[in-house]
Amino acid sequence: MSLTAKQKYDLKKFVVELDSHRALHTELISVYIPRGYDMTKIINHLAQEQGTASNIKSASTRKNVISALERMIQHLKLFKQTPENGLAVFSGNVARQGQIDLRVWSIEPPIPLQTRIYRCDKTFQLDILKDMLEVKEMYGLVVMDRREGIIAVLKGKTITPLAKYTSNVPGKTKAGGQSSQRFERLREGAAKEFYTRLGEHVKDEFFGKPDLKGIIVGGPGPTKYDFVEGSYMPTELKNRVIAIKDLSYTDEFGLQELVDKSYDVLAEEGLVAEKKILGRFFDLLSTRQGMVSYGRDEVMKQLKNGIVDVLLLSESNEGELIAEFEEEAKKFGTRVEIISTETREGAQLRDFGGIAAILRYEINY
Repeated sequence: MSLTAKQKYDLKKFVVELDSHRALHTELISVYIPRGYDMTKIINHLAQEQGTASNIKSASTRKNVISALERMIQHLKLFKQTPENGLAVFSGNVARQGQIDLRVWSIEPPIPLQTRIYRCDKTFQLDILKDMLEVKEMYGLVVMDRREGIIAVLKGKTITPLAKYTSNVPGKTKAGGQSSQRFERLREGAAKEFYTRLGEHVKDEFFGKPDLKGIIVGGPGPTKYDFVEGSYMPTELKNRVIAIKDLSYTDEFGLQELVDKSYDVLAEEGLVAEKKILGRFFDLLSTRQGMVSYGRDEVMKQLKNGIVDVLLLSESNEGELIAEFEEEAKKFGTRVEIISTETREGAQLRDFGGIAAILRYEINY
């Protein structure tokens, strides 16, 4: 499952806050409750841990652990049942030495929890949540013609080239003295050798990868079909080819063009939704400027007027600024999109000031 930019931003903000807290002793409590697990059992377990904590020798640590457990128990009693994706709960005294700042946090993660954990340590146990921030699903990308081929992966919104290869196929101008038939046989033989070599490299990069969702192949002319339909890749990988696209370019330009032309097969990826909404904003900016707004002060003004339909916030903004705009957006049911900087469009928004909006109706400036 891939997180939306908004889910990723919210989870990352939560993790960063909790990761900043440290204790001198093992008194910060982390509890992970799996989806479908009985909340009452968790509360009873925490009550038992309070009894165990009474044996802690250090008076201050004993007090902090018992108090943190009590705060967590009271917090969990607010839930009638375990949320659909489970619940991660954290509690402890996060003040500096000698002071008291007893706090409790909870979050329903965007991905269902499968593991039950109780941990009392000097730091909060955040590995499971951090792992959710790592994009695991990927698409293989192959761009090729008879002259060259490039292999890459699309992970989340990032295209990462893996390797580039060139062929030994002669140009169309034949050497002197060679018959056209013989020269063409040489070209065909060199092309098949290149396809075989490229297929081996595709196998090396993608075979047996459990996170591979599919392979997309593209390139100019019919070469890509010869490659996919021939016996140059293992059957398992041939079956993973989910699209073949006509391109104008090869090389790195071809990779970007391949992704841009693969909206239909990448519909579940946040990449496409992000590109579409930003494409709509920049299109309106050039054709109907009264339908958009940009810049911190101007967008906030339109938010407060209740006429913002979609609020676009670059993840490059400070967390406090994003929170301020989100709070204002809630008042009028404005949809908020947190935009990554990993795409060309996202980088454009960042360079545009990082704050923009599509309005509910056209206004005259």
